[in-house]
Amino acid sequence: MSAVLNSSLGGFLSRPHFSRNRRFRGPRIRTNERIRAREVRVVDAKGKQLGIFSRHEALKVARERQIDLVEVAENANPPVCRLVDFGKYQYEQAKKKKETKKNQHANRTKEVQLSVKIDPHDLQTKQNHAIDFLCADMKVKVTLRFRGRENAHKEVGFEVIENFMQNLAPWGHADAPTKKIGRGLIIMISPLPKNQRAPHPGHEKTDVHDESTDATEDHHEPEPKPKKALVEAVPADSGE
Repeated sequence: MSAVLNSSLGGFLSRPHFSRNRRFRGPRIRTNERIRAREVRVVDAKGKQLGIFSRHEALKVARERQIDLVEVAENANPPVCRLVDFGKYQYEQAKKKKETKKNQHANRTKEVQLSVKIDPHDLQTKQNHAIDFLCADMKVKVTLRFRGRENAHKEVGFEVIENFMQNLAPWGHADAPTKKIGRGLIIMISPLPKNQRAPHPGHEKTDVHDESTDATEDHHEPEPKPKKALVEAVPADSGE
């Protein structure tokens, strides 16, 4: 029966088509007449509470002040609305979001693993990685694990970490003394403020190379052109 009805209606009972390319949008902020709650708690631009108003009364106050009524806490009971310019509110929210992302990046922690018998070349590589992380405003977690008989000479592990910290002193500082956790050592290093931090050594080398290259190019003198050899005119052979 349903197939006959579907064919008689020309296929109008087919499934609805949903586009797969629809972008996800965040929660829409309700403003002015879009606010659905019957009662709202009104707060002015400075955060001062004006009291609980009906939706109609809150909109009237917003019109009198020639400002927008923005719902800032829809899950509260009653919902909280703020008297503020909506464009300014969006700018403030975008700025807060940007600062939050910046702080999340600054709070990222990278780990560098050392050992008691680490090769000097490997130690230098680990040190360069740690400098890169500190110059990128990241914390560095340095860990050292004892293996086998190395547990009987833990002072050697402390010396390795101490020397490692001394090499990183121009770029970071320890949050606390080295701690022994289980069969290893651990220490957290935070980056120094940018105005107190040494420049990145890799960038310094690049700048010096560029300056030397520029100086060489400035003092480069063109090579003298070779002189043409003088060719004397020789009389043609008369055949005598």
